[in-house]
Amino acid sequence: MWRRCSPPENRLAAGRVDRYSVAKPFLKACRGEPAGFTPIWLNRQAGRYMPEYHQVKGDLPSLAFFKHPERAAQATLDAQRILGVDAAILFADLLPILEPMGLRLDYKPGLGPVFDNPVRTEADVAALAVAPASEATPYIAATIRNILADLPPNVALIGFAGAPFTLASYAVEGAGSRNYRFIKTMMHEAPALWSRLLSKLVEQLASYLDLQISAGVEAVQLFDTWVGCLSVGDFRRHVLPHTERLIKRIRAQHPQVPIIYFGTGNGHLLPDVAALEPDVIALDWRQPLGPAWRDLGCPAVQGNLDPLVLCADRAAIAREAQGVLDSAAGRPGHIFNLGHGIVPETPVDHVKYLVDYVHEHS
Repeated sequence: MWRRCSPPENRLAAGRVDRYSVAKPFLKACRGEPAGFTPIWLNRQAGRYMPEYHQVKGDLPSLAFFKHPERAAQATLDAQRILGVDAAILFADLLPILEPMGLRLDYKPGLGPVFDNPVRTEADVAALAVAPASEATPYIAATIRNILADLPPNVALIGFAGAPFTLASYAVEGAGSRNYRFIKTMMHEAPALWSRLLSKLVEQLASYLDLQISAGVEAVQLFDTWVGCLSVGDFRRHVLPHTERLIKRIRAQHPQVPIIYFGTGNGHLLPDVAALEPDVIALDWRQPLGPAWRDLGCPAVQGNLDPLVLCADRAAIAREAQGVLDSAAGRPGHIFNLGHGIVPETPVDHVKYLVDYVHEHS
């Protein structure tokens, strides 16, 4: 049985003032400052590998779970409490933001998220609605308030959203893709249409992230999980200007909030990502962390253990985690994380072991 969070009205009296007066190791690392140890949090730390996740979800459909402010907050808090990580990340999903824009979203067993009305024509793009996030996704602010009511004061709360390219990819493909045929066809055949689509997404994302930050998240991560499918030229022409505009919008509105950019399979794009000047660049497991950090010249990096290492034994976890720590060489600004999300088959005890190992050996 899932536990209810503290009532949101208790947040100001019992949580927010104390939380914002405490120095948080995660936020120090985001700024490239010494944190005393290497802070750690993990992509998909609240997920199907954890029994408590299933207890909280119960028989709710996935979309309803993401929109349930009490249960989504409880999933967030449970993961932080069980693992002992230094940051909690808002439990939500990348794609519900597209639903109020006019896409019909469903999560199908064995298939994952599916849109039965993908965006592929001028009429489709024209029909997409852009609305203030307070109207389009009000449940997000409620979830954040519930989390902050019970989150330990030394633990930071991270908000997130899909980056413009990854959201556009789902919207155009209609589901996951192996070859990205519809996306790339639109980019090359109708670049003006593609640009109008991404411009609408940037507007909605800017409002969505502003809502999260105004509700209390202390950093935001942009997930660009599909961007590695692009060539350098396509990224520069069709994606980078829109991502840059979004980052500038967030920074202009909330200059104190660190922005983390996370992509996968995008090693060839990292110099261009660095030019976007996110506060933290998250590296996937394919990149040697130390050399990449040196070459990019960014103040902070996040990563980058292969998530499948957590399915191996503790000796392997310790060896590989130490390799990441050695690559960072104790330099301020390293946030330990995985190079992608925890997979459902991962033993919870292995995740706890990793968190303890990083805290003890950094």
